[in-house]
Amino acid sequence: MSQTQHEEPRPEPAAAPPSTAEDRRARRKWAWGAGAVAILVVAVILVVGARRKRQKEEADAKARPRAVSVVTGVARTGDLPVYLTGLGTVTALNTVTVRSRVDGELARVAFQEGQIVRKGDLLAEIDPRPFEVQLEQATGQLAKDQATLQNAKLDLERYRVLAGQDSIPRQQLDTQAATVAQDEGALETDQGQIDSARLNLAYTRITAPLGGRVGLRLVDAGNIIHASDPNGLVVITQVRPIAVVFTLPEDQVNDVRAKLRQGHRLEVDAFDRDLRHEIATGTLETLDNQIDPTTGTVKLKAIFANEDDALFPNQFVNPRLLIDTLKGVVLVPNAAIQRGAQSPFVFVVKEDQTVEARPVVVRLTEGDTTAVSRGLAAGETVVTEGVDRLQAGSKVETAKSGAPGGAAPSPGSAGAGAPAPR
Repeated sequence: MSQTQHEEPRPEPAAAPPSTAEDRRARRKWAWGAGAVAILVVAVILVVGARRKRQKEEADAKARPRAVSVVTGVARTGDLPVYLTGLGTVTALNTVTVRSRVDGELARVAFQEGQIVRKGDLLAEIDPRPFEVQLEQATGQLAKDQATLQNAKLDLERYRVLAGQDSIPRQQLDTQAATVAQDEGALETDQGQIDSARLNLAYTRITAPLGGRVGLRLVDAGNIIHASDPNGLVVITQVRPIAVVFTLPEDQVNDVRAKLRQGHRLEVDAFDRDLRHEIATGTLETLDNQIDPTTGTVKLKAIFANEDDALFPNQFVNPRLLIDTLKGVVLVPNAAIQRGAQSPFVFVVKEDQTVEARPVVVRLTEGDTTAVSRGLAAGETVVTEGVDRLQAGSKVETAKSGAPGGAAPSPGSAGAGAPAPR
């Protein structure tokens, strides 16, 4: 009989114990830890990526050419004055040494040193008493001779009556007529003596022969002065108006003469020794009639009102004669003009912030401004500083200059007024 085998039943798995609070806290800690690790990994990835990106940008920047920092100006359209500059000296229109015309004691000095006087103002007085006595003597002699003449005329009338009656010889009548004529001549002499005495008396009051500034007093009151004294009493210099005599090269004279013949009023500015400060403004009066063969220059004279006494006799000045004005030309600062082997050129900044070396034709340089006749248009930007580091195609970082195109021509440039070489 077969034995029936019975399989033993498998044991059922034990049921999981219920979760406790500690298990839940453990799971939360594990989740937080896993999240932190993930965040850290992401942060590391971001940092490394940013660093690599920055390194790549720096490498790219190093590979690219660095922009050059420059200062720029803008070409503009304007007027440019043309000046002729020379060397000059302030010269008084008139200078007079005041002297006495009579001898005598200087009784009073009526001026102060450095005073501005007008023509006819009293400067000094000489003791008038000796000349008053001379006038009285001449007047008395005239009265005496007038009485003598009156008596001679009465005798002449008597002699004429007697001669008509043949009571006296004709010769006696003629002699009396000659006596009357002689007495009349004596009266004229007496009148001349009176006039001379009055003139000498008037000369005791020494007045200014012209208006101007008096210098230092050369004689003090109380001294005996003479008409023959060589130094005089004081020197008067006319300073309002005053003149400036200056020279220009002979090759510039024809331009000046042409303007004067056309009736133009040419303005002259007087600058100080450094050509920085304008002292006064006047007008050209005339020019000399010959060229100095030793220097090849011509003298010119300008007149200044000098109401503020800015100009002083024998002062050295630099006159600038305005001879012409260029109208509507393209102006750029002098610093923008570069001298090349072929021709002058400027660095023009293009829209992509690169520069182009562009040849230009310089028409005139005056002060800090240059007029360009060809090669540049108004409104274009040119480099004025930093050009030594530039070449065609260089990248630039621009900064505007203070005065686009050179706002006002400065007088301090050498050779002002002379056209630049083409």
